[in-house]
Amino acid sequence: MRIIPLFAAASALLLAGCEQQSAETPAAADMPAPEDTGPAPEFYSYDGWIGKWIGVEGMYVEIAPVGDGTYRLDMQSDLETTGSYIGTPDANGISFDRGGARFTLREATGDQTGLKYLMGKGDCLMVVTGEGYCRD
Repeated sequence: MRIIPLFAAASALLLAGCEQQSAETPAAADMPAPEDTGPAPEFYSYDGWIGKWIGVEGMYVEIAPVGDGTYRLDMQSDLETTGSYIGTPDANGISFDRGGARFTLREATGDQTGLKYLMGKGDCLMVVTGEGYCRD
């Protein structure tokens, strides 16, 4: 019978210690907010796009990884323009500079390219309306 009063006394001391510790611990509202370091860096990979994509009238883009997270784009973008460009992946696709302007190669359907020959195709990429490439 002496065990119950002893247990009750021990429990009371334990609870009192917890209450005292809680009073000494600062509340979450009193703690400074963590420093905002901006958004976490994100890595975008378009390795599924590696290879050759075919457009109309001899147009194409061939995508190859460079090894530092960037891609080499070998392109015939119109009847007169062939070139190689280094592209950087971002949330929208692979961005690259061509002719003094910034472009993004992005996912599209054949219908979105605006090119009659590519209509109805589903696995395509495009730069601008009228410049698109698909895989058959």
